[in-house]
Amino acid sequence: MSISEPPTRIGPESAGILMTPEEFDGNTDYDDLYCYELVHGVLVVNPIPSEAEGGPNEELGYLLRDYQRRHPQGSALDDTLQERYLRTADSRRRADRVIWAGLGRRPRPKEDVPTMVVEFVSVGKVNRRRDYEEKRKEYLEISVAEYWIIDRFHRQVTVYRREPGKRAMQVVREDETYRTKLLPGFELPLAQLLAVADKWAQA
Repeated sequence: MSISEPPTRIGPESAGILMTPEEFDGNTDYDDLYCYELVHGVLVVNPIPSEAEGGPNEELGYLLRDYQRRHPQGSALDDTLQERYLRTADSRRRADRVIWAGLGRRPRPKEDVPTMVVEFVSVGKVNRRRDYEEKRKEYLEISVAEYWIIDRFHRQVTVYRREPGKRAMQVVREDETYRTKLLPGFELPLAQLLAVADKWAQA
């Protein structure tokens, strides 16, 4: 049980309360103008993703599904979803996008750890530390194979990979294209995603 009784309805005023993962999972009454995470037993409340984050995320989803439908090796992609929770022992992290690859079947989200996780960096030092440090550590610990951090401010994507006996990092610049052996033939044109982010940032 949590130390403090969680409120019936979850909203921005609930930030900082203590909850168990079971209490968090079971809550169905919340203010949907915000996003919620459970971080080491503490409820964290965030604003919903901005258009400059959501736009490129949708573009990435389109690129992935187009690869799945059209590429000869597109069957390597099992599925992809946006805004999904990843479970750890005491946390529920909300990922911008998750990707399952290599299963050869439809994923079971509550059981199958995503093969890849993608985060689009939000404004602010706290958010940057969360994406580059905290989530990187947590995602790789639960056996996510690749973690992509798409950073519209630094104009790059940083990829962390789990490899036998080590964790590798690769930085891809705006004018470069990222390729991963987990999705043979798929190309991530970073400039295309950043152009979508820029369009919304200037709106």
